[in-house]
Amino acid sequence: MKILEDTKLDYSDVLIRPKRSVLESRKDVDLNRTFKFKNGMKWTGVPIVAANMDTTGTIAMGKALAQHNMITCLSKHGHKPEDWQTLSNEEESNMALSFGIKDRDLLISNSAFSKEFAYHWDFFCLDVANGYSQKFVDFVKEVKELWPEKILIAGNVVTAEMTEALLLAGADIIKIGIGPGSVCTTRKVAGVGYPQLSAVIECADAAHGLGGFIMADGGCQSSGDVSKAFGAGADFVMLGGMLAGHDESAGELRTDKATREQYKVFYGMSSDTAMDKHSGGVATYRASEGKTVRVPYRGPVEDTIKSILGGVRSACTYTGARSIKQLPKCTTFVRVNRQLNTVFGDS
Repeated sequence: MKILEDTKLDYSDVLIRPKRSVLESRKDVDLNRTFKFKNGMKWTGVPIVAANMDTTGTIAMGKALAQHNMITCLSKHGHKPEDWQTLSNEEESNMALSFGIKDRDLLISNSAFSKEFAYHWDFFCLDVANGYSQKFVDFVKEVKELWPEKILIAGNVVTAEMTEALLLAGADIIKIGIGPGSVCTTRKVAGVGYPQLSAVIECADAAHGLGGFIMADGGCQSSGDVSKAFGAGADFVMLGGMLAGHDESAGELRTDKATREQYKVFYGMSSDTAMDKHSGGVATYRASEGKTVRVPYRGPVEDTIKSILGGVRSACTYTGARSIKQLPKCTTFVRVNRQLNTVFGDS
């Protein structure tokens, strides 16, 4: 046993310090970024990503985000090849197919899968809750050897050494985050995790030294947090709860009998709800590490997207960054005891 004495930080522990800027308007900020990966593939767009959860990783969400050149990682569950036939090439290029270790046979040995539709997609997302197992590292390596032309997103981890291990195994983008999500209870149930801002800073440093990229996954409650993630060095930022409750989110629109307020159900992918739906219940050897919540109905996701993008543009103008790529170089974090004046609420 050992204790690391240096303080680690979450998004709520800091603010971005403003700096003198020559930018005249938020319109001067370019949120698109071009990435070139080791296999020669390129992607240009706004590097904000819908999480591959049942409720947010939907075809409808993918189509909406593709209008803004943003990415959607489709859920591992519930999608069939026929669902993808309505997608344009541009929409497909902004979506990722998601897989877990249980999908190994599909990816490695199913030639029908390979020939029928997998070749259409640029992104594969290899997603497990615990990216620290050697089995997962071997899985990433095996997939990359069979699909060298794909851009591999892999995770989740929160430390520099595993970021490097997954990149060396063949991943292109490493998902960073264990426990920070709004419907994740891993920190409470298992006592395991890492403050997200520090995880992003440390893993970005490791990844960029090897020519790789990271995707900050979880912990963002507002567009300000998205800006902080980019400022900390994240190349991509993945969102779940911020995109829940919209028309494009999965699940029926329900009405509370007492208040008559409309809502949608949002749940973590290690929750009782998810495991009941996809695995026949929680296995006897494990515990649920997610929760199920009601999210007030928010209407079309378009307004939320515009709000997020507007917030990131604003952060760039406050720091003098002309683009998302420049934001880390322009960011200085200030540690704070309180972020908001909550006299009229915290919204």
